Parts: sequence; structure tokens; C-alpha cells
Amino acid sequence: MASEEGVERFIDEAKVDAVLAAGQDRSAAHVREVLAKAREMHGLDDADVSVLMGISDPELLGELFDAARFVKDTIYGRRLVLFAPLYVSNLCGNDCVYCAFRARNREVTRRALTQDEVANEVRVLVEHGHKRVLLVAGESYPHEGFNYVLKCVETIYQVKVGRGEIRRVNVNVAPLEVEQFKALKATGIGTYQLFQETYHRGTYARVHLAGKKRDFDWRVTAMDRAMQAGIDDVGIGVLFGLWDWRWEVLALLQHIRHLEARFGVGPHTISVPRMEPAIGSDVASHPPKPVSDIDFRKLVAILRLAVPYTGIIMSTRETANLRRETFALGVSQISAGSRTNPGGYEEEDAKKEFEAAQFQVGDHRPLDEVVRDVASMGYIPSFCTGCYRLGRTGADFMDLAKPGDIKQHCDPNGLSTFMEYLLDYASPETRAVGDALVDSVLAGMEGKPQATARKLVEAVRSGKRDVYV
Repeated sequence: MASEEGVERFIDEAKVDAVLAAGQDRSAAHVREVLAKAREMHGLDDADVSVLMGISDPELLGELFDAARFVKDTIYGRRLVLFAPLYVSNLCGNDCVYCAFRARNREVTRRALTQDEVANEVRVLVEHGHKRVLLVAGESYPHEGFNYVLKCVETIYQVKVGRGEIRRVNVNVAPLEVEQFKALKATGIGTYQLFQETYHRGTYARVHLAGKKRDFDWRVTAMDRAMQAGIDDVGIGVLFGLWDWRWEVLALLQHIRHLEARFGVGPHTISVPRMEPAIGSDVASHPPKPVSDIDFRKLVAILRLAVPYTGIIMSTRETANLRRETFALGVSQISAGSRTNPGGYEEEDAKKEFEAAQFQVGDHRPLDEVVRDVASMGYIPSFCTGCYRLGRTGADFMDLAKPGDIKQHCDPNGLSTFMEYLLDYASPETRAVGDALVDSVLAGMEGKPQATARKLVEAVRSGKRDVYV
């Protein structure tokens, strides 16, 4: 064992291979049986997932997408959470062939932001209207070591601009020891996020040539250590394009079941990034196992049905059109107005962004335009952080999500944070679209959720901020 003697190897490659090799009944009748089961929102087993992966008939594909839309709307309601990634450093000690941050890449311009520069980036994000950020750093730090990350989180929370602030910092950094995870939790983070990139060991070894990230077991057990340290909201993901997407989805589900069995709760979110071109990487421009747009939409829908209560994150790697299409298929969180280079928000320099970014972004629209687009589609652009701050995390969140009660909090809180955005940051065009949506959503609600939502929205309109239930 490369990392920890006795570590449980919970990714069973032989089992994944066997499921994919088995001759599943993919008749229309059986596909519809699986979809009916999925609508009960208790999840799917591997054989069920394999059946859905084999769908090619356009009519059945439409039924798959309809089922995903039903499950997403039933559990999460109409809200779509928005956030921005905040890259504080692109220093890295690993050599991952698909990433611009790889240690041997001489084409990328290296930079680690000072705390003053971090604060400047946060001010720009707050002035745009953001309330949630995902702190991202390459897997190496300046001379302070891991304390650099802790200082960055502290700096982000300290920035106030008028009525605006970042209310929740999620973090995507290299795997840590349990004691380091405890220190990270103590800063008040929300979710700890880390992608395995690929669960296929042979592929993993081929694309990770040097550095600590080369150790598959150390990385795949990071969530165990995070949850041991008390971080009960974790986010996992796959970099689709490195290996067969069907194989990766089944292995990802094994990881989820491992966490559920050991800790009683699975991941809070799943991210589904596809490989995008990156400076200094030929592999990123030519994925070994490319995922077509139709297969990408299919895998998002399948994940929504397989793990109905887990959030799905769609980044700005994808184009605006494709992102729109996935909203109804199960996506519950999106990044917006993203920059993937340190200092990118304050500088807005396209040349610097190209020379220092981790990958090329597909959706370049500013936050205001994304918000207006989301609202025009009937979704509630939400900047809510209420669950984190009221302790509705981990198992407590799932206890509300599984009976379908979480949207009674999500829709009112989403509306109140959306109203904050409309009053404090929106352009006149977005304000008009947003006001119409708020009125429409409120009119369509009933009972206690409607009364709660009206109370929160009116509180914001009367000058209050940061109200939630």
C-alpha cells in the first residue's frame, strides 16, 4: 500500500468491470421500470445505473431527462445556488499531465497572492454581488505552508464592502492530515472539496507523474480524514475525459457508499468537470476518453437519479448553452463570472489570465448576465448560506432533504438573497426580470413556505440584510 498500511481499498475495479460487462436488460420496458424506481427518490443500484447508461433511443432519453427534472424539482425546488472560485495560488508540487499548474510546466506564470491581494480579489467579488466563494490553491504553498490557506480563509471573512460580504468559504486544497483538517474546520469553512480526477488506478498512475498527488490512496481517503476531523460537508468529483465516463460514475458511486457506510452520510456535492484546454498541456486539449455533449447531459441526469439528495455542481468550464441545458437535469449549484488565475478578478487581464489560469473557461459572462439568464428561465438565483450557519449540514441536511423538506428552507432563503442582489447589485435589466420572478414565485407558493418567503423578502425590501430561516 503506497500511503497508509491497512487502508481499505473501497474502489472495487473488478466489480465495476463486471457491472459494465454484464448483459443488462436494456429493453424499453425495463428502462421505464428503472425510471419509475428513480422517481421514488431512494437512489439506484449499479445495475440500474448501467441500464440508464445504455440509453440511446431519443424517446427514452427524453424520459430519463424528465425523471431527473422531476427529482431535482421535488427535492431542491426552483433555486440554483451561485458562487465564484477564488484562486489564491497556482504554485504546485505535482506533475499532472492535464493541468496548467503542473510543476514542470514552464509556460505558466506562477503567483501566490499576498493577503492584501486576496482581500482585493474578495472586494471585487463582493462588489459584483457574490456571497459564497470556493477558495482554490495549487498543491503547494508559499513559505508559511498550510497556514497560508488558513490565513486566506480568515482574510476572506474579514472583508466588508458596504452591505456586502462573503458569508461562506468553501475550500478546494490538497489532501490534509486529520489535525490540519481540524484547523481548517476551525476557520469556519463550509464544504471541503476535492476531486479524485479518475478512480481508475492505471489511468491515475499514467496522468500523475510526480508529487504527492501520485499517491492514489492518500487522495481517495482524504474525505475520510476530513470527516474524522468533523467536516461533515464534503464535495467529490471526477475530471471526465481521462477514462470511460461510465466506469467513473460507477466508481464514484462506490466512493459515496463507502462514506455513507462509514460516516452515515455521503458527500454534500458532486462536481462534474470535463477536461478543457490548459496552457502547457496537450492532453487537456485532446482528452484520452472524450465525453460527448449528449453523454455529458446523460451522466448528469443519471447522477441526479442515483444519488437524489446530493448537490451537483456545474462550473464555467462548460458553455452557457450547455449549462442551461443541465439546470433541469439535476444541477443545483453553478459558478458564475469565474476567473481561474490568481488575481484575475481585480486585474481582468485576458493575457495574464491565459498565462496563469488552470484551464480555459467556456462561459465568460459576468455574474449579472448569468443571474438574469437564470431568472429568465424561472429558476431562483440563490446566494443562500443559511444551512451552513444554522448547522443544517451533513446528516442534518440529509434528514431534511430525504423527505423533501429542504426546499421549504431553500426557496424562501433563495428568494431573500436574490432580493438582496436585485436591490444592491443588479443592473436595471436584471432588476426588472428578477422582480417579476420574485412576484411570480411568491404567488405560486402556498401555506407556511409562502408566508415565510413573503416575510423574508419584505424584510430585505425594508432595508434588512442577511435574513434566513
